[in-house]
Formats: sequence, C-alpha cells, structure tokens
Amino acid sequence: MAILIDIQKIALEGFDRTILENFSLTVSSGDRIGVVGINGAGKSTLLKIVAGIQPADSGNIRLGQGIQVGYLDQIPDLPKGTVREVLGHGWEIDAAIDRLGMTNALETQIDHLSGGQLKRIALAKIFGETNDVLILDEPTNHLDLSSIEWLEQQITNFPGAVIIVSHDRFLLDQVTTRMIEIDRGKTYIHNGGYSALLEAQAEREALAQNAEQVRKNMARHELAWLRRGVKARSTKPQARIDAANRLLSGGKEAAAREGSIEFNVETPRLGQTVIKAHNVSFSYPNGREILKDVNLELGPGDRIGIVGPNGAGKSTFVNLIALHNEPTVGTIKHGPTVVTSYFEQGSDNFNLEATVQELVAGPRGIPGSPEDIALMKSFWFTGALCKTKAKELSGGERRRLQLLLALAKQPNVLFLDEPTNDLDLETIRLIEEFLAQWPGTLIVVSHDRTFLSRTTDRLLEVHADGSIADIPGGIDAWIARSAGLISSVNVGDDEAPAKAPTNGRVLRDAEKQVSKLERRRSTLNEKILASADSEEQKTLGVELSQVIKDLATAEDYYLSLMS
Repeated sequence: MAILIDIQKIALEGFDRTILENFSLTVSSGDRIGVVGINGAGKSTLLKIVAGIQPADSGNIRLGQGIQVGYLDQIPDLPKGTVREVLGHGWEIDAAIDRLGMTNALETQIDHLSGGQLKRIALAKIFGETNDVLILDEPTNHLDLSSIEWLEQQITNFPGAVIIVSHDRFLLDQVTTRMIEIDRGKTYIHNGGYSALLEAQAEREALAQNAEQVRKNMARHELAWLRRGVKARSTKPQARIDAANRLLSGGKEAAAREGSIEFNVETPRLGQTVIKAHNVSFSYPNGREILKDVNLELGPGDRIGIVGPNGAGKSTFVNLIALHNEPTVGTIKHGPTVVTSYFEQGSDNFNLEATVQELVAGPRGIPGSPEDIALMKSFWFTGALCKTKAKELSGGERRRLQLLLALAKQPNVLFLDEPTNDLDLETIRLIEEFLAQWPGTLIVVSHDRTFLSRTTDRLLEVHADGSIADIPGGIDAWIARSAGLISSVNVGDDEAPAKAPTNGRVLRDAEKQVSKLERRRSTLNEKILASADSEEQKTLGVELSQVIKDLATAEDYYLSLMS
C-alpha cells in the first residue's frame, strides 16, 4: 500500500483547553479511517488540519508526491451557478445525481438549494473528482437511506483513502478499517471498525476502574500503617498522612461527561386510542399531492419509525399527525389524554437571545432554580453553559437543548424529526437508552439505521407516490433486504382481507414486545460489560436472566401468531 499522508506529532491549543496533543498517523491507500468524539472534542478541526485548511500549532503533515485531497465540509461551500455548471458532465456525475435524486435540479441555482440538496450535490462533486484522499465531515446528514447506501458503496469502491467523521454507527462499522477516538486532546487509534472501538473503550474503562481500585487500596494501607505507627515513632509523620489522604480523596481522570440522561418526570397516562388518521390526503396550494389515502392508528407505547426518499413527504406526514397542519382530505384525531411534544429538524424554535437557564425556566419560571439546575445538569448544561445565550451554542448543544425543552413539557407522545443530526455518538447512545425506558408513544423520522433499530418496533415507508406502507420486520429486515440477504416478503395479516382487522394489531403488539425485550437485553449486556463493580454486575445479571426468559416466551408467542 502506498503512503499518501504522513502526520507527525500534531498539536493544537484552544482558548481554554488542549484540542490535539502529539497526534501522529500514517494514511495509506485502502485506509478507511473513522473519527469519533463528543461534540467539541476536535473532530472537524482534525479533518481541516489534515486537509490543509487550518494550520496546527506544531507538528508536520507530509503528502506524497502529486497526492490530491478532496474535502467535504459539514455545510458545503459550493461555487455559484446552476447544479449542472458546478458539477460538469460525465457518466459518473450523471449516475451520482440520479442515485441521489437530484436529476430534476440540474438547472437550479446553487444558492436556491436546501441544506440537504447542497450536501447531495457536494457528494456528487467530490466523488466525480480525481482525488487520492477523501476527507468527509458528517456526509450522511440530510441523506435518505437509499443515498446512504450509495455513499457506502462509493466509499467501499474508492481506490484511495477515506477519513470520515460520522455519527452513523452502521456506516462506520460497514466501511472503516481503523477508528480514531478524540478525548480531551488525547487520541486513541483502534484497528477495526466501530465494534472494535466499543470493545477497546470497554476494556480501557475496565482497566481504569481496576487501576483506581488498586490506587485506593494502596492509599488505605499506607494511611492505616501511618496511623498505627504514629505513637511509636519519634518524628511526626503528618506530612505523609496528609499525602495519603490526598491520594485517597483523589480519583481517576473524570469522564468527559458524567452519567447518563436522567429525566424523571411524570408522563400522563395514555388511553387506548392515541392517534387515528382516516383516509388522509394532503396537497400543497400549487396542487401537488404529497400524501394520499393514508390510514393509521397508533396506540399507547407504540414505537414508529418513518423512512422514505428525500422529498417524499416524511416531515409533512409527521406535521399532519402532530396536528401542526390540517389534511386536505380526511380526518386526524388525538385521544383525549394525549400531550404531544415535537423535536423538529432544522428549527431552533426558541429565542436565540435567551440563555439556556431562561429557556428552561420558561416565561413563568425563575431562571437558575434548584429544580432547573438539576434538569439542565441531566443534559450536561452546567457551569457557564447555563448562562450562555442559545445563539452562542454549538449545533450539538442546540440539539440537546431542543430535546430538553421538548421533554420538559412532560409529553406522552413524542415526535422526533431527524434527532441524531449534529449529535455525537455518546449523546445518541444515551438518548437511545433513555427512550428505551420512556413509556410514551414515539414517532421517529430518521436515516440513522442503528437509532431506528434500537428505538422503534414498527417501520413505515413514505413512497414517492404519496402512499404509506408498513415495512415487514422493521429496519433490520429492511437492511437485510437492501443488502440482498433476504428476499422481499408479504406484509402478512395486515393485508389479508379474510382475517379480522384486529389480527394485524395483535401481531404488531407481539412484535413490539419482542423488540422492547431485545432492546432491554442489549442495554443490560452493555451495562454489564462497562461495569467493574461485581455487585452491580450480579444485580444486572439477575435482571438479564429474567429478560432472556421473557424474550423467549415473547418470541414463541410471536411465532405462534405467524404460523
């Protein structure tokens, strides 16, 4: 393999912290390198340094002779002109824009495109160029599932090297050969994909826990020995006692973020009917029909994922069933106990001039109350961040604030529209764990396959012709069919006219229970692996054993319904 880029001892200091410290990396042809870390860790900064866009404070970056580097920013900056003028001609370009669903926009001016359209044009452009190294910063943002599959194929088939920052765990695990983890200036390089990174993180945490226990035991033994021997010695060992006390009261390096999202609020109980849509169609004033003849009934605890191509009407559909818009034809009703909250993509639906604590307090509250401080801390808004204006927050911090404000309404029905955009992987995982225990009804529009798999039981696809249909087997079966691992199957009882209409509901409830128990099993396994406390492991193990038994029973019941 040819060496394309050689990075030696790169360092960069930020305003109040170290961003990169003594980072070295050799990039060769065939490398697929993923970069992860919490928001603000320095992922995008590292990419810009490697791309030659931003200088480092020290260190060297050497490119092989004639090596061309292509860079895709989170928010692409494209030249003015039409899409065709910017992209040029060629069969590769035409194939890319066709697969990305942008053929009808060829004569559109670049400055008239939406953020999602800009991302797709930038991707078509960078893969149509002659580059040896591709540096991609969150390339899946605003892409639908079909476009992400195309991106996976492009990365896999690219002959050079790819360095990618992404929150799409499925993508990272599919394409990467190495992972770089950035944590408070330090970098850890792991061979393998995202799964290997998780294993390495768990092992590092276990080692840190063990080292911490050894350190504390040594401190206790030292302190006990000093105290026992005080009266017997002529010299006062107070300095050594103080040193041992400091060692005992100290600790291992604090985590970049402490704890998990803990949001204990009362959720109003739901009745049997939550949302019911009957023969719903929707057209914009220009006459274009977006949705037609949609029938849907959601009950308490339902977990619905919504997918479909960009522009098909996913967000329109969610706005309708959330009662933000009225259907052109048909009716949509909410149950009498429904309390909704909407986490909407691309919308900072709060006063950007207000501080975090002012927004959390609301118009009737007192900013900085003890209750609000606890609430903000649960979403990692602490210290000076509480008094920061919303307009000064990073993209990921704004998204966390949006979710916090949405949940502060104490909803029992939650709408999430592309919730993982701009969030780091740690935040996404913790939100997934929170939602797995949240008792309300959840409706999610997302292109994040892992998020959908871990939070939803049922998958609906919005088609380009305006129809909506169940996807049998949910997101996991959708992925398997897309990869050619299984063939298409019939929807089953829901489409069998000879059977009673309740059969489909019973089947979905059984599948939902299986999915819920699978999520709980996965969560418990992760907690057991991450814990170094034997008592905690034992408690979790007892619960895991019961969950495994319950899952076997639920699977048997589901299979009996399918037979």
